[in-house]
Amino acid sequence: MLSLQLISDRLEIEELLIGYADALDRRDFDAWDEVFTADAYIDYRATGGIDGRYPEVKQWVRAVMQRFPHYQHMLGNIAVTVSGDIATARTACFNPMELPLAGGQTQVMFIGLWYVDKLVRTPSGWRISERVEEKCYAHNVPATVRPPPAPTNAATS
Repeated sequence: MLSLQLISDRLEIEELLIGYADALDRRDFDAWDEVFTADAYIDYRATGGIDGRYPEVKQWVRAVMQRFPHYQHMLGNIAVTVSGDIATARTACFNPMELPLAGGQTQVMFIGLWYVDKLVRTPSGWRISERVEEKCYAHNVPATVRPPPAPTNAATS
């Protein structure tokens, strides 16, 4: 039987994960300050991105997502394990993205991935301290799509 504390922790973590996706889809990247620890390590390389510490990755995401007029990050199958003030989560994400093509056309591509997270309880609530994307599939990605260059100062873990 789940304790009330475990139920509360799991619900708070699920809300945090949903908050990440909601802020991303609303392009409110500053809202991520309430999702990640200030020194969080983030690795988006599996889907063509960069890895590094939160401030640099946040700046990169803010810039790169401008190339997509529309996108969604739909989360499901959230598996959370809590052990005191630390937790892990593995979350499926279905990510359709619209990309402009030459001649005014657009194309929708689909990316399936998992977010694999480490979380810590802070005085302000749960925060992600590490996020690593694991790619599952990519469908209908235009041949012209190339990952943008990574900043030269991105930190690695």
